[in-house]
Parts: sequence; C-alpha cells; structure tokens
Amino acid sequence: MGNIRVRFAPSPTGYLHVGGLRTALYNYLFARKNRGQFILRIEDTDRNRFVEGAAENLIEALKWCGLQFDEGPDIGGTFGPYMQSQRLDIYQKYVQELISHGVAYYCFCSTQRLEALKEEQQKQKLLQAKYDKHCLALSKKEVEEKLANKDSFVIRLNVEPNHRIIFDDIVRGRVEFDSNNVDDQVLIKSDGYPTYHLANVVDDHLMQISHVIRGEEWLSSTPKHVLLYDSFKWKRPVFAHLPLLLNPDRSKLSKRQGDVAVEDYRTKGFLKEALVNFVALLGWNAGDDQEFYYMEELIEKFTLERVNKSGAVFDLEKLNWLNAEHLRKKSNEDILILLKQEIHHSQFSTLPAGRQVLNYSDSYLLQVIAAMKERVSFVKEYLTKSPYFFEPPKEFEETAVQKNWKPETPAQLKKLSNEFNLLVANPAKEDYEHALHKVAEELNVGKGKLIHPLRLAVSGMSTGPGVFDIVVILGKEETISRINKALEIIKTS
Repeated sequence: MGNIRVRFAPSPTGYLHVGGLRTALYNYLFARKNRGQFILRIEDTDRNRFVEGAAENLIEALKWCGLQFDEGPDIGGTFGPYMQSQRLDIYQKYVQELISHGVAYYCFCSTQRLEALKEEQQKQKLLQAKYDKHCLALSKKEVEEKLANKDSFVIRLNVEPNHRIIFDDIVRGRVEFDSNNVDDQVLIKSDGYPTYHLANVVDDHLMQISHVIRGEEWLSSTPKHVLLYDSFKWKRPVFAHLPLLLNPDRSKLSKRQGDVAVEDYRTKGFLKEALVNFVALLGWNAGDDQEFYYMEELIEKFTLERVNKSGAVFDLEKLNWLNAEHLRKKSNEDILILLKQEIHHSQFSTLPAGRQVLNYSDSYLLQVIAAMKERVSFVKEYLTKSPYFFEPPKEFEETAVQKNWKPETPAQLKKLSNEFNLLVANPAKEDYEHALHKVAEELNVGKGKLIHPLRLAVSGMSTGPGVFDIVVILGKEETISRINKALEIIKTS
C-alpha cells in the first residue's frame, strides 16, 4: 500500500467522545497493522467552541487507552505544527491560490441577507438551503474596493452546478453526489480562521495522509473535499467512513441518553483494555465469533474491509462483560496495583486507629484478590462487595440475622470463639474447619448452625467467598474480635 500515514484530528471542544475513540482506534490499528504512521492533529479553528485544556485532556485520554501517536502537538514531527491555529498563514496562502483559479471567491453578504435568503428558501420548501452565489458576480474592481474599505467577508467554495462528484470509499464502495446539492461552503470565516473543509484538505495533503478514516457524519462533506483536491491537482487520499454509533433504540448515541465520554467510563472504573476491546467491535469484526481481544490481536486482525456500513449499537451489557473478562485474565499482581490505587481514593485509604491487623500489606491484599477474583467485574467491587476485608462490619444483613441468628447462637459462637483461641498463631484453613467440626459435634448440631452465624459475624453478609477462606485472610485475632463484637451488637440490636 505504500507509505501508510493516517491521522486522528479532533476538535478541542471538551471530552473525548467514545465515537472519537473508535475513529482514533481504527486509525491506530490500521497504521500499526501496515507499519505506518499514526498522527494526532488538533483542529482548533472553531474559536467559538474552543475549550481551554481540552486538547491536553484529549491527548491524556488517548495515551491512557494505549493509542500512542507518532507525531503530534506534544511530541512534534516532520510535518508540524500539529495545532491548526498555528498554521493560519498556510491556509491563507492556499485559499488565495483557489481564488486565482476561480475555485473560491469573496462573499460580503451580511448576516441579515443570508437569514432572509434562508427564510425564502424555506418558504419555497427547498430540500436544502444554499447560498445563491450572489457575490460570485462581483467584478474584480468591486471586490478590491470592498477589501480596501475593510468590509467583513468570508471566502466560499465555488461549486459548479450540474455534474457528478464521484469517489471510492473502502467501507461504502462507489459514492456519488450531485453537485447541485452541494453548497458553496465557507472556506475562510470572517475572523480569518479556516473552516474544517479547507484546513482539513490542506493539512491532509501537506502531512501526506494516505487514508482518511473518519465517522459517517463527514460523508456529506467529502464532495467538497474532493473538489478541493481536484482543484489543487493533488492526489486524493483513500476514504473510509465509519458507521454511526447508536443507542439500543437505534437513535444516535448522545449524552442525553447516557455517558459518551471516555473519561466517564474511566471514572466508573472500566479497564482501558476492556473499553478498547469493546469500541473495536462497534462496527468491525474479524469474520468469526471472537469477542475478547487484546490490543496485539486487534492489530493483527484489523482490516478496513471488515468494517460494516450499518450503525453499531452501543451495548453496555457487553462492555460490562468484557470488563469482567479482562479483569479476571489479569494476574493477581497486576490487579494488586489497581486495587492499591482504588484503596488510595476510597474511604479505606486511612486505617482506623488501633486496627493494625488490617494493614493492607501486599500479601494480605493478594489473598483478598484470590478470594474475590471470580466474584467481581470491576476493581472497585473488591471494596464494595467485600468491605469486611478492609474494616469490621458495622451493620449486619437483616434477613440473614432473622434466618440464622437464633437464641442459642450466641452461646454456640462463644464456644467456637474459645476453640479458635486455642489454635496456633496463624491457623490454616483446615485448622478452622476442624475446630468448627469439633464444636458442632460437642453441641450435637449441624455445621451449618455455626457456619452461617460465623459468616455473618465476621463479614456482616450472607454471601461471599467460603467462610473459612475469609477467616484465614482476616487471621485468628481479628476473627475472634469480630465474633465478640457481633455478639455485643446483634444481642443488643
């Protein structure tokens, strides 16, 4: 395919939309698969929508997802600068070339005239409101006079009527537009900044972009871009327009119906591996039933030819499932790093005074991870589903108390606590099991009469890992302390 160079070119208007992540990811995968270059360019020419700090947030979100670009604003490159606001002189040079060739022209129409024109076209029930080329009829002398008077102007693309604009798209095949339906789009705004159309084409050419991979919403703009490429006599890039992202009701994915920012999912605790895996499947598959991927596998299998035309439904249940799968496939040591970060930002970041048993040592946390690994889908659930590993229970599950806490239970648990106290300093799981079995025989009761209240006493819950796994992790002293505390609280509640 020659020298593959692709780019992700977001506008710094806020957060990184998951649709933007999908576009960036497909560009990245295509570049890596074909040993090409992945470029980040910030298209910040719309000053009305510019958000301070948004570009830095975009860069940070991309790097968090593992999409490392080869050229960009913060690392430079041969074809910089990579912020469009730093390239204004370049656009002015090329738009003058378009004017000299009759492909672009000055437009001095007031806002009032343009609004009146639009209202008139709406009254005529035209399918599309278009500029009427009024200023194209101005003589060279009239244009020069208006420029000398410093009249406000924009520069428009001169779209010739009555011909077909045709281009090939990897995803959509042969695409045709009627030029009569293409507006004389503004190329340079009244503030001197270029619009997306001019800057996009000029930059893609000068940065030697070989493939333009972007969302379907830009498909209607492509005829204008094709006209610009042809007017400059530049080689067109290969186009690939990605399908829309949809809500389950097949409406366009929007913030009104849920989270759409990468930052939102990161804050909620989704793993970057799971999010990237999920987003990769929004409009692409390898032609088989595989759904679980690591980045290396995506790079190996990705092709633009396998991208679908139809919209891709954003299925949150699948994302949750993928997160659980990716988490369980991590080593306990890798989860330990994530769990310590989660603890640092939780209410368990500082130990209660005097609770030296729960010191959150690595060895302790690794035991917690092993016990809970098959029971959690998010790292934060190590804390929310088993808080008893991080602090003694303050409340006890009411239905479990009613079911398992009988009048004879306190005496039975007290006897069990005394038996535990006779064990060695660091009892094994089998030691606790034998001790409970012995007490059950002495009391002539089934082991369940002790196991369920024991679980309730040490965890406050009726579900979780095996109770003997819990007490081994907590240790003998902490287990006995919790039994005694439960006897006090439940007895008086």
